[in-house]
Amino acid sequence: MKQKRIVILGSTGSIGDSALKVINSFYGDFKIVGLTTGANIEKLSRQIKRFKPEAVGIVSPQSFQNFKQSHAASNGVKFYGGVESLEKIATLPDVDLVLSGVVGAVGLKALLSALRMGRSVALANKESLIMAGELVTGTARKYKAQILPVDSEHSAMFQCLEGQKGNSIHKIILTASGGPFYRTRGDLSKVSVEKALAHPNWIMGKKITVDSATLMNKGLEAIEAHYLFQVPFDRIQIVIHRQSIIHSAVEFEDSSILAQLSYPDMCLPIQYALTYPQRKTCPIQRLDFTQLKRLDFAKPDFRKFPCLALALAAGRDGGTAPCVLSASNEVAVYAFLGGRIRFTDIPKIVETVLDRHEKTSKPDLEMILEADRWARDLAETAVRKLERN
Repeated sequence: MKQKRIVILGSTGSIGDSALKVINSFYGDFKIVGLTTGANIEKLSRQIKRFKPEAVGIVSPQSFQNFKQSHAASNGVKFYGGVESLEKIATLPDVDLVLSGVVGAVGLKALLSALRMGRSVALANKESLIMAGELVTGTARKYKAQILPVDSEHSAMFQCLEGQKGNSIHKIILTASGGPFYRTRGDLSKVSVEKALAHPNWIMGKKITVDSATLMNKGLEAIEAHYLFQVPFDRIQIVIHRQSIIHSAVEFEDSSILAQLSYPDMCLPIQYALTYPQRKTCPIQRLDFTQLKRLDFAKPDFRKFPCLALALAAGRDGGTAPCVLSASNEVAVYAFLGGRIRFTDIPKIVETVLDRHEKTSKPDLEMILEADRWARDLAETAVRKLERN
C-alpha cells in the first residue's frame, strides 16, 4: 500500500484520537497532512509535535489567537483560524483521504468542499449527512467521490454490501445498544449528566453519548442509512441488541442475512475506512464464539424514548426536516450537558421546533443553512423558557 496522505478534521475528539492511534500503529503507511481542533490547542500542540502536519486549523477564534502567540515559529506549519479553517484543511493539495470527525453542522461546508474535489471521505460527522443527505450524496456521485462510513453501524452495513452489487436489499437491520437507560424503570426526568454519559458499551464524545441515551442517535443513524445506501425507511429495522456484538446486518431478497460482528471498539471501523479496501491486523480483542453466552434482541420502546420516533418521522418527511431535527437536538443536548434543562426536556424541545417548521423540499445549501439557523434560534428560545419554569 502506498503511503496515504490524510487530513483529520476534529483530531482532538474521540474519533480523531482513535484514528491517530490506528495511524500510529501503521507507521509509514500514512502521512498526516492536516489536523483541526475546535479549541483544544494543548492536545493539538502534542499532535503537531508527534505527527508533523503541514497545516492545522483551529475553529475557535480566541483559541486560534492564543495558539498563534505561543507557536510563532513551528517549523513551517501553516495555521488557519475560524470555522473556515475546516474547509482550508479539507482542501489542502495532494490529499488522499479526509477523515471528518467533527461534531455538528459545522462540518458540512468542509465535507462538500472535499467531495467536490473528488476525494474519499471517511465520514464520522453524521450531522452533515443528516442535515443535507441528498445534497451530500448527490455531490459525491457528481464528482465521483467516495464516502466511507465510520460509524460502527454504517461501516458494518458497508462491509456487508461489499461484493453484493446487483443483489437487491430486502432490509437493513440497524442494531442499538439501548444506551444506559433502556432497562431503567420509572421517571427519567431526574437523570444526571454523569449517568447519561455512562454508556455501557462504547467510549464516545459527550454529544453522541447523550444521543445514545435518548435513542436519538439510532434515529439519526436510520436517516444516515437511508441516504448512504438509498434504502427506504420501511426497509430499515431498528433492533435493540444490548451486547453490541452485531454492529448491523443486511438481509437480501433470498432471505440470507449478512452481519458484521466484533467487540465494540471504534478502532475497527476507523481502521477499515483508513485502510480500505485492504484489511489489516487491528489491535482489538478478537471475538471468540465459544465465549459468547448469549446475544439478545428486542424491539425499541418508542414511548419511553420519544426522540427515536421524532427522528424517524423527520427522516420520512425529508427536505429540511432532518436538518431542523439535528439542529434542535444539538442545542437541546448541549443545554442538558450544561445543566440548563432536564434529560426529558430534550425531546420536548425537538418536538416544539419540528411542530413550528415549514418544510422545504429539495433544499439547496443556503436553504439548509437557513433552516439550521432558524431551528437553533427557536430551540435556544425553548431552552430559555424551560429554564425559567
